[in-house]
Amino acid sequence: MGEVRTHKDLDVWKEAMQLVKEVYTWSASLPREETYGLTARLKRAAISIPSNIAEGAARDSRKEFVQFLYIALGSLSELETQIFLARDLFSLEREMISARVERPKRLLGLIRSLKGGGGDTDAGC
Repeated sequence: MGEVRTHKDLDVWKEAMQLVKEVYTWSASLPREETYGLTARLKRAAISIPSNIAEGAARDSRKEFVQFLYIALGSLSELETQIFLARDLFSLEREMISARVERPKRLLGLIRSLKGGGGDTDAGC
């Protein structure tokens, strides 16, 4: 696959960007009174995922990159929890968006690859 030049070359970043778009579309179905509550938190968590991947990729060391990937993974788990809450509180369909969370989660297996030292780092490329 070639060398990674920027975060824009990473599949995990591309998947996370797509997830943000889908969260924005899906969260529009939440009640209007949730605009500053759950809707805002969903969007904030979603945006945090590609943002942390990008920031980590721009860092000088593999160790720092892994640290930011862990933060992105935490935001992904936060987002998944908020999706479950929205479904339970407002009886919304969440299966499609929940399934969408799984792809970036698998791609964050890049963490294991990077922590392994010399393994194949193309997992998220």
